Amino acid sequence: MLMLIYWLIPLVLFIMGLLTFVSNRKHLLSMLLSLEFIVLSLFLMVFIYLDFMSNEMYFSMMFLVFSVCEGALGLSMLVSIIRSHGNDYFISFNILLC
Repeated sequence: MLMLIYWLIPLVLFIMGLLTFVSNRKHLLSMLLSLEFIVLSLFLMVFIYLDFMSNEMYFSMMFLVFSVCEGALGLSMLVSIIRSHGNDYFISFNILLC
């Protein structure tokens, strides 16, 4: 029963993150925050899996490093988009209009 709770909580967090990512398509910052939430729920899943299998936690450290690099890259893209377009609305981007 306890193992089911350990796996159910990150799975619910992951699904909630996906729902917020799909429903928040107006601002780029809210989409980046929901992506970071999804990455943190995936990290929790990886950490629980490695803990149950009694493996070393080196992979979880590498996963955190790559997720921090991904977050920094997303924030730098957000800053460059705000500097060039003036806001972070998806409607104001000329590239995305079809």
